[in-house]
Amino acid sequence: MTVERRARVLVVTDRANPSPALLRAIASRAATGDVQFRLVVLNPARAEVHLLHPERHDKAFEAECVLLETLPHLEAAAGGRVIGSVSVRHDPVDAIEETILSEPVDEIMLALPTAGSTWRLRPDLPHRLQRFGVPVTRLS
Repeated sequence: MTVERRARVLVVTDRANPSPALLRAIASRAATGDVQFRLVVLNPARAEVHLLHPERHDKAFEAECVLLETLPHLEAAAGGRVIGSVSVRHDPVDAIEETILSEPVDEIMLALPTAGSTWRLRPDLPHRLQRFGVPVTRLS
């Protein structure tokens, strides 16, 4: 008898307040099987702000408050509990690496803007994540 293990999906976004598209994507993924979602919101502070600068922690705290208010919507979409947090990291690769080093992840969903000129929105982000050895889905 084979017992299927719950898939652990890491969702990375730059918004503490999830978009309708993200909620639909979570609901769609949840409908495919037993899934545990882990949502990481990138730190909203300016990228050049040092990790120890108070602004980085203040912005993370503000985003954490918004995330706590929106968790019920995420959990409704997921059909179960969602673990959510705001990273102290601004770079998505750094935030993902930090998460993967502390807990197992089976796949990654990226809910980041695809248009814009900042470095983190580069189209090679999924390629940069290949080193983690898990499937990456980029939500549009």
